[in-house]
Amino acid sequence: MCLAVPGRVAEVYERDGTRMARVDFGGVLKEVCLEYLPEIAVGDYAIVHVGFALQRLDEESALATLRLFEEIGALEEEFGDAWARARAEAQPEEAS
Repeated sequence: MCLAVPGRVAEVYERDGTRMARVDFGGVLKEVCLEYLPEIAVGDYAIVHVGFALQRLDEESALATLRLFEEIGALEEEFGDAWARARAEAQPEEAS
C-alpha cells in the first residue's frame, strides 16, 4: 500500500532548479519535492505522497493522522523497519 503521510518539513533547499525538502516522518527523513506547495516552510506539516508534498496541514491534524496510521499499522507497512527503529529511539527509557 502507498499512503499519503503527513510529515514535518525539516529543511528546504533547491536542487537542479527544483524546490525540495527533507521531511521528517517521526524520525525517518525523506527527500520530498515542494513544487506543488511553493509557500511551505521549515516547521510546516505537509501530506506527502510518492515523494511530492501535496497539501499543507496543521500540526494537530498531522499528529492525529500519524497516531491513527500507527494504530492500524500503516506506518510500519509504509516505512518498514526504519519507522520501528525511529519510534523505539524516540521513546524515553523506563526508569529501573
